[in-house]
Amino acid sequence: MLVGAAAATIAVAGVREIAWLVAPVMLALVVVVALMPVQRWLLRHHVPRWAAATVLLVLVWGVLLGLGSLLVIAIAQFAVLLPDYAPQFAVLLDDTVRRLDEAGLSSTQISELVDRFDYGQLVGVATGLLARVTDTATTLVLLLSAMVFLAIESGGFGRRLALVAEERPHLPIALGLFARGTRSYLLVSTVFGAIVAVGDTVALAFLDVPMPVLWGLLSFITNYVPNIGFVLGVIPPALLGLLGGGWPEFWAIIVVYALLNFVVQTLIQPRFVGDSVGLSMTVTFLALLFWGWVLGALGALLAIPLTLLLKALLVDVDPRGHWLDALLREEPRPPRTSRARKRAHDRRAALASVRSLHPHWPSRRGSPD
Repeated sequence: MLVGAAAATIAVAGVREIAWLVAPVMLALVVVVALMPVQRWLLRHHVPRWAAATVLLVLVWGVLLGLGSLLVIAIAQFAVLLPDYAPQFAVLLDDTVRRLDEAGLSSTQISELVDRFDYGQLVGVATGLLARVTDTATTLVLLLSAMVFLAIESGGFGRRLALVAEERPHLPIALGLFARGTRSYLLVSTVFGAIVAVGDTVALAFLDVPMPVLWGLLSFITNYVPNIGFVLGVIPPALLGLLGGGWPEFWAIIVVYALLNFVVQTLIQPRFVGDSVGLSMTVTFLALLFWGWVLGALGALLAIPLTLLLKALLVDVDPRGHWLDALLREEPRPPRTSRARKRAHDRRAALASVRSLHPHWPSRRGSPD
């Protein structure tokens, strides 16, 4: 046990040291896994292998560059808009100090802090964030060049797994479970993210916030970050609403975002995510913290897929690790969607295959599938 814990600690430390390499590669890999059915469909319809690989490569690049471009544009526009609101910010700050003073809460320290505050610092934060995102995007583009080979050779990946299965029969099964779980998670997140984005865009347009469509797209992207994506997506429009319309508009934006997030992303989406990936909300949040610490911002974005990969390798296909499954998944209940039922069926079939290869492993009773 101690040796295993020490090895895991060393492995995590090593991954954290090369997070600049691991995170972009894992992002590209997850996108390839998500879009792999497109290539398989083309191959089934007798499209040449090179053409199917080219289509997959174009889709991968299109998705990654599209999402990255939207993020860069959102931050850039935010940085461009902020200087225009400098007079409104000064008025808002003076009004806030006056209200605090009337309420008897003002103090010399607060007054000095307000006097020293430079609005340009806020613009500098947005500009610095843009520079960091641009640097990350540049690194991502360079590393995605290696994904050309992955896309080209992905058509023969099944044959390679068949060869691997001769020596490590559980590995292809685990990777299959990971791929199906990742696709289900991304599908659910995309559908509900689009619903929230449309609602946010309509609300922002009604409140006359500048560029509502852009902030709606930003909320769509941040939806892929579990638990805290709502907070990341609401900051720019809420701040613009505060500077342009004062506190009433600020709180209106916060309330709209919070209601949409609570209803869709807190009450509805987690149930479908739990059915599709077999992870509880608590595990999802802890995964966000862990992978964000290990891999940074991209780690937070990839928290669910990376957790699914570890779960598939260490829990799903190893009966000796099944006791962990009860701690990771939602409360046992019958699957409520066709995708969830199919995932449960695939998982039971995979476990049966593994047990047939390792009859000495203990069987598990009372599976929550």
